[in-house]
Amino acid sequence: MMERKSIGIVGAGASGLTCAKHMLEEGWDVTLYEIGSHVGGMWVYNNDNNRSSAYRTLHINTARDLTSFSDYPFDSSVQPFPSHWDMAKYLKDYGEHFGITQRVRFNTKIVDLRPAPSYRPEKPRWQLTSEAGEIFEHDTVVVASGHLTKPLEVAMFRDGFKGEYLHSHDYKEPAPFVRKRVCVVGVGNSALDIASDLAVGAERTVLIARSSALIIPKLAFGRPFWDTIQPFYKPWIPAAVRNRVLKALVYIIQGDMKRLGFPETSKRVHATSNANIVNHIHYRRVIVKQGIERIEGKTLHFVDGTAEEFDTLIAATGYEIDLDFVPPEILAIKDNGLDLYMRLVPPDWRGLYFLAFFNSDTALNWICEGQTRWIREHEAGRAAFPSKADMLAEIDQRKSWVRTNFKDTPRHAIEVEHLPYFADLRRTMSEAQKRAGTPVRDIGIGFKPKKGAKFSPRAEAAE
Repeated sequence: MMERKSIGIVGAGASGLTCAKHMLEEGWDVTLYEIGSHVGGMWVYNNDNNRSSAYRTLHINTARDLTSFSDYPFDSSVQPFPSHWDMAKYLKDYGEHFGITQRVRFNTKIVDLRPAPSYRPEKPRWQLTSEAGEIFEHDTVVVASGHLTKPLEVAMFRDGFKGEYLHSHDYKEPAPFVRKRVCVVGVGNSALDIASDLAVGAERTVLIARSSALIIPKLAFGRPFWDTIQPFYKPWIPAAVRNRVLKALVYIIQGDMKRLGFPETSKRVHATSNANIVNHIHYRRVIVKQGIERIEGKTLHFVDGTAEEFDTLIAATGYEIDLDFVPPEILAIKDNGLDLYMRLVPPDWRGLYFLAFFNSDTALNWICEGQTRWIREHEAGRAAFPSKADMLAEIDQRKSWVRTNFKDTPRHAIEVEHLPYFADLRRTMSEAQKRAGTPVRDIGIGFKPKKGAKFSPRAEAAE
């Protein structure tokens, strides 16, 4: 019989919870290390782990039924786009339902990760050290600490502006900015949400769009936008066709992004989703500017030659990957990216994984579940890794794809598109099963059941 593995998971957010659930199904001994006192991670508003960027009006960007895990649907009474309170309750209930919460060591900050003295590639062993000096050993460690916690600061904004400055990470509610002149820098989901929050109460709201935007509406024809576009997200439909349909629908509903004031670019950008920002721009509650040339005190000089004075500057400039407990010889952060095979595995190390370090065009929970199933097969010995050279080649190909298709910014370094990524996970799993000499079988990567359907490991992936 296989020896009972010991699994350590750093983080008890959505990705850490689903990882624990799948590892527990193997009968393994699982411990989660959570820096705060709640499960749910970024979805816990004012989380005492100080890592959540949630603001009071935050709702998820992906629809309820797309966001749920395959084996634990949301209650039907939850709104179509759950709030952060809905998400936090859902994850809390998920943890309790699957017996995960009792395995969490709360208020435990991990400050160091390194191979144990007994580490061997064929029999890995890892050490985690807490801030209190405790040392924990595990056969396998999964880092699920998230990558949306350390603000990526732009010195020009942080140091140059002499009024009130904050990063979007520290924004919580619109009340403190009523009757103020506010400039929001960025065109990501947080920037659009914050500008929409401020539009009615602020004296003036300006949004800085340094790059183009593809603003996907929340609803199309009275239904969640994903329900409308989902039929085109099939493996046999070319990506070019999907992208044209997506852009056409956005154009029909939202209009031309250039007419809203957003600049053009030859490269793709990470799509955003917002229900209100386009109306606010049309009503001139939010004014779009295409860049800041310089700052003098509280006056911002824009690239169009105009200048205005502001009370507050909010920088929604993204996040840096923060892995301060991982030594660079284990995994180095390069240009805000990570050299991980299949965005999961450091090629030089066995028994170590980094879960959910990606930006995607769909629900994070869905992809994390697929990643976790992939990890579990390798740890169970039913799948075997390729050579280091092959892993490095795959990493280079993925980085090349990002460089070719997306604008060169830090936010795009870990970009994935779910359909081709699921296909890659399934392909590499099939190859890994053959290397391990085990039967090639579908393990449900990318599976999204219809309402009421049950997951079967043999079922063909629905997407």
